[in-house]
Parts: sequence; C-alpha cells; structure tokens
Amino acid sequence: MKKLLILQLRPEDETADNEFEALLRYGDIDPRHVRRERIETTGIPQLDLDQYSAILVGGSPFDVSTPEADKSPIQKTIESDFKRLFDSIVAQDFPFLGACSGNGLLGDYCGATISKQYAEPVGGVDVTLTEEGQRDPLLINLPTTFRALVGHKEACDTTPPSAVLLGTSTTCPVQMFRVKNNIYATQFHPEGDIEGFTVRINVYKNHGYFPAEEAQSLIQSIQNEDTPIPKTILKRFVLRYHG
Repeated sequence: MKKLLILQLRPEDETADNEFEALLRYGDIDPRHVRRERIETTGIPQLDLDQYSAILVGGSPFDVSTPEADKSPIQKTIESDFKRLFDSIVAQDFPFLGACSGNGLLGDYCGATISKQYAEPVGGVDVTLTEEGQRDPLLINLPTTFRALVGHKEACDTTPPSAVLLGTSTTCPVQMFRVKNNIYATQFHPEGDIEGFTVRINVYKNHGYFPAEEAQSLIQSIQNEDTPIPKTILKRFVLRYHG
C-alpha cells in the first residue's frame, strides 16, 4: 500500500505534533501508512511521487508575502522546494491538499497575488460553497454554508488563474480552490479544533496574528465553535485518494 505523505512546516514541536495528531484523527488515517516530514529546518527531500497516494500540507508561521529580503534562508529554501514539487504535482494532477500555508504556497505558484488584504483573525467563519464547489466530489451534498476555523495574516487576493473557486467567505474571498481535478487548497484549517487552536493561540501569541493581550479572550471565543464539515472534507480527501 502506498503511503500518505504529510509535510509540516511548524518549527515548534508542540504545534507540529498537535497538527499531525489532528490530521490522523480527523482524516481517519492509519499512522502505519504515513510518511511524516518536518521540513521547517531541512526543506523538502527528493521525492518519488510514485511511492505515495497523496500529499497533505498544513500551516506554518511563514508568510509568502513577506518581502524577499526579509525572508530567512530556510523560508527561501522551502518556497523554492515547493515550486519544484508543484512542477511535478500539477503536471501529474497528483492528489494534494494544502491548508493555510499550503494554500498560500499553491496559490502563489499558480500566479495569485498573496497579500494581507484578506487576513482573518483567529476564530470561526462561515464558508459558503460556490456552484462549482457544490458539484465537487469532496464537497457534494455538504451544507452550502458551514463553520470553519481560521487564523492567518495573508491570503489569495483572487482565485489563482486556471483554478476553480470552491468556497468563499465575506472576510476572505478565496477559502478553497481546486487546480485540475485532484489538487486542493483551503485557507481554513480542515483539521482545526478547539484544543489545537488553543495550543496555537498560546504558542503564536507573539507572532503578529493578534495582539498578545487578546490571547485569552480568543481562546474563550472559540469554545463554542463546532466545525464538523471541514473535518468531513479532510476525511473525504483521504478516503478518495488514500483509501
């Protein structure tokens, strides 16, 4: 059986491990059939896509829209590595799901402008499916509008050229898109839950996502958020491509 490849970009063990465990839990993924690569220090290793069923990419504190002169050497390496990887993924229409940072990296590769215009504070938002979204295999028969957890400093300003817009929100017009038939990106976190976002709020409270003094109020504000649909999307992706 081919393995599912999970690429992570979070430098902190606590956030990386929490994200990985959430992907396994909500994706209903057997850890024996996963290759996990934390690429935040070494970049992406050489990969033979024939060995994998699909790729999942999570979030990170890196921003594509950071001026080039201000990016760290490892961020530049990671972005260059993703461009190389996307050359193969797009050419093969290889199954891929990138969330948050994965969304920005794919959107940038596809020619979208990534900026802070549509940043969203940490919390829940209503995501609405487009007509194309309602017909997509991962989204068919799901509620037209559903809650999702977000928190990001940058986003796609517009749908990337040649991509299909699947989901949108009033505060961020590009919440989910698809390239070709099997390449997906979400601005929201499909694995996001209250526990995981509490961990991220505490770890990233000094990273510019929100004023540090608001951390406790943000933790309180997400306590009643119920976001089952994004987790269903994650599980459908895994089931469709990994089995």
